[in-house]
Parts: sequence; C-alpha cells; structure tokens
Amino acid sequence: MHKLNNSLQYYDWGSTTALTELYGIADPQGRPLAELWMGAHPKSPSTLIVDGRHASLRDFIARDPVAMLGSAVADRFGELPFLFKVLCAAKALSVQAHPDKRAAAAGFARENAAGIAVDAPQRSYKDASHKPELLYALTPFQALNGFRERPEMVSLLSAVAGAHPQIGHFIEQASPDALARLFATLFSLQGDEKRRALAILCSAAAAHDEEPWLTVRQLAADYPDDNGLFAPLLLNLLLLQPGEAMFLSAGTPHAYLQGTALEVMANSDNVLRAGLTPKFIDMPELLANLNFTPRAADTLRLQPERDAQALCFPVPVNDFSFAIHLLSAVAQPLAPASAALLFCIEGEARLASADSQLVLQPGESCFVAASEPPVAASGSGRLARVFSMLTADG
Repeated sequence: MHKLNNSLQYYDWGSTTALTELYGIADPQGRPLAELWMGAHPKSPSTLIVDGRHASLRDFIARDPVAMLGSAVADRFGELPFLFKVLCAAKALSVQAHPDKRAAAAGFARENAAGIAVDAPQRSYKDASHKPELLYALTPFQALNGFRERPEMVSLLSAVAGAHPQIGHFIEQASPDALARLFATLFSLQGDEKRRALAILCSAAAAHDEEPWLTVRQLAADYPDDNGLFAPLLLNLLLLQPGEAMFLSAGTPHAYLQGTALEVMANSDNVLRAGLTPKFIDMPELLANLNFTPRAADTLRLQPERDAQALCFPVPVNDFSFAIHLLSAVAQPLAPASAALLFCIEGEARLASADSQLVLQPGESCFVAASEPPVAASGSGRLARVFSMLTADG
C-alpha cells in the first residue's frame, strides 16, 4: 500500500471553498479548485514515495504491470484502466457526451490521419477509449442526465414554442428523428435567430418559479448567450443527495451543474461538447454519437447492492468497479483483491495487510497493488474503493 500525493486541476467552473471545507485543501492563490485527480493518467498522474524517492504512479505501475495490476487487467488494458476524481462544481460544466469504443477508435485514427495535434483546441478525440462515468455525490449535486421522456419535453417546450419553428414541429411529432433535428437546431443557433430564441427562453424562465426554469435562470447568469440554456428543457434534471450515485454510458448527453462528488471513469479524455462552454464544438460528430432514447428520471439513480458492510454500485462496464465501505472497529476484507485506489471520505480508515499498515484521514488516498496480500479495513466513517472485477480466468 502506498499513500498518494494527488494533483489539482484548476478550471473556471471550480470552487474556491468546497475542497477546503471538506478536506482542508486550499489554493494559496485563491484559484477555483475543480478536480483532485487520483490515478495514473499521463496528463497528471499521482505520485508516491518508493525507496525514499518520489515516483509517478504511472511509472511505478509500468515497472511491473502484472504485479501492480494483475495479469487480467495488464493483458486487457496495459495500464491502470480507471481515473478517480473529487469534482467540485461551483457553476455548470459543458453539456457533453462521450463516444463508445468503436467511435473513439475511429475518431482518434481519423484525427491522427488529419494531422490534428492531440492538444489542439479543435481536437475531439484525445485517445481511442470510451469514457463511461460514475458519479457519487458528497454534497447535494445537481446534474442533467439523458433526454427527458417525450411528454415532459413537449409540455416544457410549449412555453417557448415561438422561439423557433423546429420546436413546433417537434411538439406535433415527438419522434426520435424530430428530437435529433430539434437538438441540432437549438444548439447551433447563431446571430439574430439565436438572440431572439434566447430572449423568448429567458422571458419564459422569468415567468416561472419552479424547475427546470429556475435552473435555466441560474445557467443564464453564468452563460447568458449560450445555446446550452435550452438543455434543461430537453434533459432530465437530477438532484443527487449525498450518498446517491448515477452512471453515464456512451452517448448520454449530460452536464454537471453544481455540487461536490466523487467521479470514476475509464482512463480517457474524449469529450464531445454541445453547449455551456467556450470550447470547441463539433456538432456533426456529437450528433453521430448521441443516444436520443428518453430515460425516466426515476430510473437514473444507481441502486447499490449491500454486501456485509460494503455498498457496491453495479456498472455495465469492466473498466472499473466502485464500492463504499462503512467502517467499524471490526476489520472487513477488501475483496476481491485487485489493483485499487482507496479514498477516505470521512472518519478514519485503518488499512492492514500481512506486509503493511496505513491510516487514511479524510481527503487522503492510497494505491493497492494486485500482488499485495489481502487488505482489511477498519476505523470509522466511509472509505471509497475503485477496483477491477477482472480475473485471470474471466
């Protein structure tokens, strides 16, 4: 077991208070702290002490991938296949979606062949991987997730039917094709047409004192001229309470609006944006990847499975698994044994194996290698664990 030193990411949508209030982490310059990264992503890997020296977790794993990751994970992925974050949103992130594996591989190859630098602002595909995500709320967390059911969309859009003719067409025939045309139209508006549509939208929002109109007003304060202001009328608005989680599969349009959460994802940086952002938007590529299937809002929260003192959140991918361990004086085994990242949410986590012992305070994390003797956890509070269910025989 190795305690980690983790990197901080500074973005405009981050918070100047969240990490300080929860974990005593602050920026001396007062910059907004958006994310704390735990993992071996090449952009900003965690570091650890090995033989008295600092080393990146990425280099540490690369020395002996089979011992660090286990043979199944090493053979399948060749690296730590997940990235673990604390995400702090003081204002909305972009409306976005992520490609599936096939689209990511094709898009990455296509942009490479076109000679677009990986760090170019107009680049959509930074790697050839998909990016499924799980989000676990630490504070009340507001998000947009997937398309609303069609009757909901029709009801909400009726209040702004005059904003664009395509809205009326959708209200008359709320088919998947009509939804795709509506989304493409609203998120591509420009010039006078855009100004008129947003004025009608904001006027309707000012006349309503309930959701999702309150969220439209909130977003307009930060992004007054952005087509993404239409997003709350089309996408499910979700308020996760602390301890609740949701999963985002490929092609799901979403936006994180406000709050602090743990986020687990495949080790990818592929983002296809639609709105609420000044960054590059490739609308044809986004539309080719979007899943326009409506989802009922009450089906979006993950239902954890209880296993003794652990809550396991099932996900439909093998890049990562996620569990919350409710700690007590009685030690509980962290099974199955695999490469894992552990994060102390609250309380105190005491970790012990035949070879070593480690104590994590709130906000601290560690890496456990697959070859480590079985680890047990005791203490108080909650311990989050990201790990792999892959084994050599399956």
